Amino acid sequence: MFETVIGLEVHVQLNTKSKLFCSCPTSFNHKQNTNTCPTCLALPGALPVLNKEVVHKSIMLGTAIDATINKTSFFDRKSYFYPDSPSAYQITQLYTPIVEHGKLQIDFENASHKIIRINRAHIEADAGKNIHDGDISKVDLNRAGTPLLEIVSEPDMRSAEEAILYLKKLHSIIRYLDIGDANMQEGSFRVDVNVSIRPKGDEKLYTRVEVKNINSFKFIQKAIEMEVARQSEAWEDGVYEQEIFQETRLFDEKNQETRSMRGKEEAADYRYFPEPDLLKAVVTDEMMATYSQIPELPDAKRERFIKEYGMNEYNAGVITGSVEMAHFFETMMKEDGVTAKTATSLLTVELQGRLKGDMNITNSPVDAEKLGHLAKRIDDKTISNKAAKEVLDKLMQENLDVDGVIDALGLKQVSDSGAIEAICDEIIAANPDKVEQYQGGKDKLFGFFVGQVMKASKGSANPQAVNEVLKAKLG
Repeated sequence: MFETVIGLEVHVQLNTKSKLFCSCPTSFNHKQNTNTCPTCLALPGALPVLNKEVVHKSIMLGTAIDATINKTSFFDRKSYFYPDSPSAYQITQLYTPIVEHGKLQIDFENASHKIIRINRAHIEADAGKNIHDGDISKVDLNRAGTPLLEIVSEPDMRSAEEAILYLKKLHSIIRYLDIGDANMQEGSFRVDVNVSIRPKGDEKLYTRVEVKNINSFKFIQKAIEMEVARQSEAWEDGVYEQEIFQETRLFDEKNQETRSMRGKEEAADYRYFPEPDLLKAVVTDEMMATYSQIPELPDAKRERFIKEYGMNEYNAGVITGSVEMAHFFETMMKEDGVTAKTATSLLTVELQGRLKGDMNITNSPVDAEKLGHLAKRIDDKTISNKAAKEVLDKLMQENLDVDGVIDALGLKQVSDSGAIEAICDEIIAANPDKVEQYQGGKDKLFGFFVGQVMKASKGSANPQAVNEVLKAKLG
């Protein structure tokens, strides 16, 4: 039996308005090669100037992962040549990164937890983008020089599940801090997975293989599973040393396999040396005081929701897992008289179940205020849970008022005891044989009477009131 060993490198694009070392905009999807200047094109004589916002956002991340934030950090040159790197080197932080020795807690469904150590988070400049068009390859340098934080974990994860939990928690923290949009499809949250295996009980680290730039949690999980299967098979077949060597591989989603891309370079291959064109990055006491004041993070918000709203850990985790979902829920709870139970069900089951295609919580046709008002109408017994689903269906189609839809569809519950008693009397009088059977001990018939009353009222009778009246009348 083998144990899986996983370490992750996550490249987070920071949401600064300008690039890392120049004033060019970082906007996504502009015409190719328009957001460039002599600095990000690496023209002779152009000198880089550090964007201070990158340092501020690094402090925020370091605080969030309980890391050491170095008051002084340095930049280094990492030499390599790819077509999308006009300078033939990358400015990064090898020897003294701005953030070191952090940690992140992952949470399992059985309510247990595990701490994943984070080795470092360092600042570096992104490369451009290669665009392959048939036999022709083009280079777009709009992205060249965009600021990144590379967050490097220790090899502490032992399964694809743990890796995904770590990535989702890190993704959530980035969004809560609002230091990046972390959009995987647009490449602003890119993951490199380092995978190796070893016999269970063995503490030695064996050859790791890097699977690069995977753009969804689903594919990351698949890539890990495929690579573990490949390495395990090679070990069992006795060809581990011949087939498993340090290299960079790509995940082929079509064929569900990892494919060799290139041999993995060692640090010496990059010929690192201190960046001669940049001063050291200094974190002042004023910066620390200001940017270590970070917003409430997912774990703290989850614990508060459990205590404040009486939620169970699972529901609190689902809602606080996304900053957008958490804000939506808290806006719903501002409506007087709304219970957390009703708001949770409407949000996580009913609304989420109706958000299809490109729709999500941020562009939902039904906003938080409107859904909160709908929750209030359930809790104050104006409508039933079933009726609320009809109202929500209508609101998803048209921008209407909640109370207006309730009135237009005739869904308001009848709670008047006199009206409900009259219907109950009619149903009891029409079914003397069922009354006799019920009073003779056939308790299951009670549901029959409730159903008949609800049918006669066309679903408008308050079910709780119906139950109370029937129990009194049937004895």
